[in-house]
Amino acid sequence: MPNTKTMLAMLALAATVVFAGPAFAEKMKATLDAKSETPPNTSAGKGTADIDYDAASKKLSWKLTYSGLTGPVTAAHFHGPAEPGKNAGVAVAIPSASTSPVEGSATLTDAQAADLEAGKYYVNIHTAANPGGEIRGQVMK
Repeated sequence: MPNTKTMLAMLALAATVVFAGPAFAEKMKATLDAKSETPPNTSAGKGTADIDYDAASKKLSWKLTYSGLTGPVTAAHFHGPAEPGKNAGVAVAIPSASTSPVEGSATLTDAQAADLEAGKYYVNIHTAANPGGEIRGQVMK
């Protein structure tokens, strides 16, 4: 059985490992549909983006899934800054989104990080039938 000094040293080491672990990633989500597009369309497409954001490193990671679109995906992006019902330019590309699911990550700038944390980003999936966006969802904490 370890003595008191050894036990305290082991507890101190365990506490160091626990508190020095990876930075906390904030969980966010976007639920994508056609009625959230601006302007809305009649697509039956649906999707979700499960998002992790690490504020310390400004790393944005995502898993985007979708189904029921009118045709192949031509592009997918995070757009911002914009509130629901407003449009904005591309902030972060989602490459290789031609098949679902698609996973990826990017490091944000300070301005992009501020817009994301303020709820001013949305995920948009584009198709040939809906080049401005077929399904869209606001990123929410």
